[in-house]
Amino acid sequence: MAVDEEKLNEFLGRAVGDLGAAMSATLILVGDRLGLYRELAKGAMTAAQLAQRTGTNERYVREWLGNQGAGGYVQFDAASDEWSLSAEQALCLTDPSGPVDMPGAYNIVEATFHALEQTLDNFKTGRGMEWGEHHPCLFEGTERFFRAGYNTSLIGSWLPALDGVVEKLQGGAKVADVGCGHGASTILMALTYPDSEFVGYDYHGESISVATEKAAAAGAANARFEVADAVGYQDKNFDLIAFFDCMHDMADPVSVSRHARQAINDDGTAMIVEPFANDRVQDNLNPVGRVMYGASTQICVPVSLAREGPALGAQAGEARLREVVVDGGGFTRFRRATETPFNLVLEARP
Repeated sequence: MAVDEEKLNEFLGRAVGDLGAAMSATLILVGDRLGLYRELAKGAMTAAQLAQRTGTNERYVREWLGNQGAGGYVQFDAASDEWSLSAEQALCLTDPSGPVDMPGAYNIVEATFHALEQTLDNFKTGRGMEWGEHHPCLFEGTERFFRAGYNTSLIGSWLPALDGVVEKLQGGAKVADVGCGHGASTILMALTYPDSEFVGYDYHGESISVATEKAAAAGAANARFEVADAVGYQDKNFDLIAFFDCMHDMADPVSVSRHARQAINDDGTAMIVEPFANDRVQDNLNPVGRVMYGASTQICVPVSLAREGPALGAQAGEARLREVVVDGGGFTRFRRATETPFNLVLEARP
């Protein structure tokens, strides 16, 4: 087979970039967990100063800084021998409560390595892996990474894009957050709309315990959490039922949609937030799709297959979700309310 040297070099350049990113993944976790990024965000400093201020070893810190500088994650001034973070880098790397939390995403990457042996077995057998079987870093990383998106978009963009929902929330609505995890979305909505009642459901008991503690710490007295799967909660008469990045994981998303239809008021709204995806595979072969397919292969698809589900995957797309929610689930109106580069926000009405 003839090899085109130009194409070979192009591929190798891409592969080396990926190799450097992969080799740096744990070092991003190091920077986050040891406070290196947070200290650098305070101002320019030498490697020795950074090590001293963080209680770390200078030799390791120098090597870490070289890696981070080569990857474009920190700035280096050769004249002063000082390292620093730009405002943009600090925004993405130092504030877990901010609009972007890149280190949180790397907790999810860490979880995929913990699950590697199970992933190999899944490929051979077709079996799955329950959410609760993953390393706890997955639960923390999911909360951190998605909470940043909620901080940016949920209150200011997503909820206002739904017909009449904000007005109901301001007046006092009853809301379910299905598949709530650690409750980041539930708590944010509860704090924003204190006259409404929020209940978060998740089948993972440990996550419900964490959500309950976090709600108490935040003072969200109008939020409560219950252990229940997406077809097991008993309460009804909801004005809003939300599914944040979880419908595609479900073992039986059609039954989940039917259950929501039965639990929602006739003038209520279901909000389905899903990873951004086009309906055709070839239209998802891009950087965002690469991240989503990677997470889906190792986390989302196994969660569904663990319960013999259809494994919609994180790149299901709007058309496939419409089939689930409308054709199978019994809702009659369905539209894309808004979107971000990472999310589709879908509205379903009875």
